[in-house]
Amino acid sequence: MASPRTITIIALSVALGLFFVFMGTIKLTPRLSRDAYNEMKRAYKSYVRALPMLKKMGVSSILLRKSIGALEVACGIVMTLVPGRPKDVANFLLLLLVLAVLFFHQLVGDPLKRYAHALVFGILLTCRLLIARQPEEQLPEKRILSVNGDEQPLIHEAAPEKGKMKVS
Repeated sequence: MASPRTITIIALSVALGLFFVFMGTIKLTPRLSRDAYNEMKRAYKSYVRALPMLKKMGVSSILLRKSIGALEVACGIVMTLVPGRPKDVANFLLLLLVLAVLFFHQLVGDPLKRYAHALVFGILLTCRLLIARQPEEQLPEKRILSVNGDEQPLIHEAAPEKGKMKVS
C-alpha cells in the first residue's frame, strides 16, 4: 500500500499539473475561453508597459505571454505524467514562474483578488516541493543476535529509552 506521503505527492502533482496546463493553454489560445484569453492579452500588455526594460530587450507582450504559457503547459504535463526527478524540476520552474507573475501583479498595482490564485498555487507548489524533498521514513530493522539457540535483540535495541522503565 502506498504511504500517505506518496499519495499526497501524487495528488498534488496531478492537480497542480492540470491547473498549469489549463492556465497555460488559456494564455496560448482563445479556444478554451475567449474572455480569459483577451484578459491575459490585456494583462501582459500592462506588464510590459510597467517594465520598460523588457521592451528594450525586445520582449513584446505577445512573446512574454506565449513563452510563459508554453512553459506552464510543458511543466504541467511533466507534473502530471512524468515520474521521478523531472517533476521536482518542473515544480521548481513553476514556482519561479509564479513568483515572477506575483511580481508583475504587484508592479502594476493589481488588487489581491486578481492574483490570489497565483498566491495559493505558489503555496501549493512550495508544499509539494517540500514534501517531495523530505527523505522517506523507514522503519528501523530489528537486528537479532543468536545466543545459545535463543534469539535476543542487540543490546542497544534492548535497552529501554531514557526516562522509561522496562517492565517484564
